[in-house]
Amino acid sequence: MNTHIAGIQGMEVLDSRGNPTLRVSVTLGGGARATSSVPSGASTGENEAVELRDGNARRYNGKGVSKAVAHVNLAIAHALAGMDAARQQEIDAALLQLDGTANKARLGANAILGVSQSCARAAAQAHGVPLYAYLGGASAACLPMPMFNVLNGGRHADNGLDFQEFMIVPVGAPAFAEALRYAVETFHALRDLLRRRGYATSVGDEGGFAPRLASNQEACELIVEAIEAAGYAPGTDIAIALDPAATSFHEDGKYRLSRGEGDKTSAEMTALYQEWIQKYPIVSIEDGLAESDWEGFSEHTAALGKQIQIVGDDILVTNTRFISRAIREKTCNAALIKLNQIGTVTETIDAVQLCREAGWRYVISHRSGETEDTFLADFAVAMGGGQIKSGSVCRGERVAKYNRLLEIEQELGAAARFGAPGPARCATT
Repeated sequence: MNTHIAGIQGMEVLDSRGNPTLRVSVTLGGGARATSSVPSGASTGENEAVELRDGNARRYNGKGVSKAVAHVNLAIAHALAGMDAARQQEIDAALLQLDGTANKARLGANAILGVSQSCARAAAQAHGVPLYAYLGGASAACLPMPMFNVLNGGRHADNGLDFQEFMIVPVGAPAFAEALRYAVETFHALRDLLRRRGYATSVGDEGGFAPRLASNQEACELIVEAIEAAGYAPGTDIAIALDPAATSFHEDGKYRLSRGEGDKTSAEMTALYQEWIQKYPIVSIEDGLAESDWEGFSEHTAALGKQIQIVGDDILVTNTRFISRAIREKTCNAALIKLNQIGTVTETIDAVQLCREAGWRYVISHRSGETEDTFLADFAVAMGGGQIKSGSVCRGERVAKYNRLLEIEQELGAAARFGAPGPARCATT
């Protein structure tokens, strides 16, 4: 079996928002060849690894990635030629050394991640094992509990809602396939409900509906109604998760809500969430405060963390340095894990391992600008954390991940376990 790199080729393709991104192909000496495409986020943390864009306003409005493609085809292809793709840590270390910056600004995290993911996929193919088993070992058999984005707002839709994501979590489902069915039926019930109320049923970047609601709270009320209309029990069969992405409405030390809810302090935002937790079956809040509000986040977690999952995304950016600080300061009790926030497979696994050691929960997540690549689905099973975010149950780039998870569940058969929110908690399906 020859797993040494014989060739690397990058190209410019489009993501789900119609913006350029990278696709990278890696060919090994034994003939294995694999490709991987890189997603892009709209709501990004200030400390994320740098996504390299061309900045040429005359081409793709400055969003082209031809420079990153050139880095893949020239510097990276030359540096990694002959290296063993099955040695992921060595591959990723070589990429970091070649870039030489703290935030991957020279080569671009998009270029680096495309190569890192493609090497992993090519090595798995050469070994004749699924990607999830290659990355997670033979015992990788935990299907993740999905968080389905059914109502969009914030930077993911032009509807004026402050909060970015309102999600449903099928906590009562006995298997992944059933969780998907629960979500699909609730999604369609929500669409019918919106139509009857005279709301638009167009969707946002992640496939959730994007109606112009009267308030952020109305979104929760509609979801509860839809759960019941689909024949499920709120809180027992299906719960709610929120991603306010609060950095997007944080200004001059205040949280500025636009739907008649006024300006709020960190403590007042936490009080608002506490009120909602009492009224609605909320089990998880991600980025309930701004990425710069470390003190507020700690108080937020102290107040709510025993009741629900408090997820850090923009404040942590899948970076072990920030996760370590958050563990020390009890900033959150869970981390959102995004491969392109940090830029290599190895660094992402390191972030997951740090969460495991701290007893934290972790949620493997997509980005708002996605591709049809299903690497994320295999990665979620490999990491065994029992949770995934991949958007709604429509739009092909979202459904591709869910369909891949259905395939994995079928492949695993009786060995498959299904995740429940918590640190690697799975039950036999």
